[in-house]
Amino acid sequence: MQIPTVFAAVTAAVFALPVAVQASDGDFMPCRDAAVGEALEGSLCATMQAPLDPAVPEAGQVDLFVRKFPAPGVSKGDVWLIAGGPGEAGVSFYPLIDRLRTAFPGYDLIIPDHRGTGLSSRLCVEEEAETSPGGYQLEGAEWKTCFDLLNSRSARTQAFTITNAAHDLNGLIGQVSAGRKTVLYGVSYGTQLVLRSRVVADAAPVDSIILDSLIPPETDEVWDLSRRSQVVDAVGRQVLTECDRDADCRQRLGGSAVDALKALEQDPEMAAKFPGGRPKLVFGALLNSQDARALIPDVIAGARVGDWSKLEVARGRLERFGAPFEAAQAASSIPLVSLISASENNARPNLTRDMITAEEAELLFTSSIPSQLIGGASLAYPRDAAFGVTPRSMPPVLVLQGDMDPKTPYAGALAHAERLSRAGVVRFVRIEGAPHFVLLTAEACAVEEIQAFSASPSPGERTCAK
Repeated sequence: MQIPTVFAAVTAAVFALPVAVQASDGDFMPCRDAAVGEALEGSLCATMQAPLDPAVPEAGQVDLFVRKFPAPGVSKGDVWLIAGGPGEAGVSFYPLIDRLRTAFPGYDLIIPDHRGTGLSSRLCVEEEAETSPGGYQLEGAEWKTCFDLLNSRSARTQAFTITNAAHDLNGLIGQVSAGRKTVLYGVSYGTQLVLRSRVVADAAPVDSIILDSLIPPETDEVWDLSRRSQVVDAVGRQVLTECDRDADCRQRLGGSAVDALKALEQDPEMAAKFPGGRPKLVFGALLNSQDARALIPDVIAGARVGDWSKLEVARGRLERFGAPFEAAQAASSIPLVSLISASENNARPNLTRDMITAEEAELLFTSSIPSQLIGGASLAYPRDAAFGVTPRSMPPVLVLQGDMDPKTPYAGALAHAERLSRAGVVRFVRIEGAPHFVLLTAEACAVEEIQAFSASPSPGERTCAK
């Protein structure tokens, strides 16, 4: 599937050209790639440094790459854009600069790469280097070499924690935005990092926070990564329920949508038609895009009569939706994903394949994430005192949450927002029908609600439908 031109140009520029940065902390210089594609035009770059481990000063430092998109004219302040993941770099925001400028007119947009990602210091320095055989991604023998090093250099590995990344963020804000109006915008894992930055002792002053696709409370085990398939299944059943409410949809499926999907998945011949012979996983993936999700009843109806064309159309829609993120994988870090997921977001470190198989037997939609957690406990670092702590005080907070999000569940976000409301003003906005990453999947609602909140950051609950 062809990658959209702008994003392809951006990604090629970021990872093929050296970036001009000033060596001294806090100095931004024109990026050498700023002339490649409109998305990066006028951007400035810097590499700043932070302690590898603030508790161990002699442990050395990490480099943190930061890109700034200055506002046209006089700047009102700074909006810090904190990417998801864990393991995702700031490049995922680059194609969204225009809509971010609309949402935050007059603000400088500042996008850091988390430690371990993008152009910041990596966990596996040589194996995740641009000059390695796989480039920034691991390839072939690099997998074993990298993970062997992570285990043998455990002190360095275990310094790449969420809490230390939170210290990084506070330090960057302190260097760049001191005395300026400052907004923090986090997406998915980025919401976890933003909230952790409010808990640690060096929390930098900020004026407001926007949490897009808010993670559940860290201490609630109902929605942790080991139970991602249950989260996905709940959203998938919402789609089936909507089908049952529509007489035409129900008729095309010959009755209950749940029964129709069960019959398809339990038929070995039909199940084999799906990639990998795993229809539950395929249907679970279709939930990530509204366009692909809308075809789920058609895929089921087609399969009943031997027509698989709708499955191919749905997969094509999903590929088009995911193409920009495939390009951004060049900046991401699988080792960091493994480390943080195992350490802080998996409530069942003893999860086994048999446990997953037994649980998935009752589900109609599943995720691959629980299987990816198996065996990851060997890398895990101990959770620190900041884990699960709600900030004592918060600036005004806006939560943007899709009610059909298969990654950060709506119920979990609502529960977390309720806890946050004890620390300050929280406005919770339910985005009807939206999946994950509201800024990407429900642009009109995201921009409208950000503008309204910026004008009047009052508490309450709202609904947006576009």
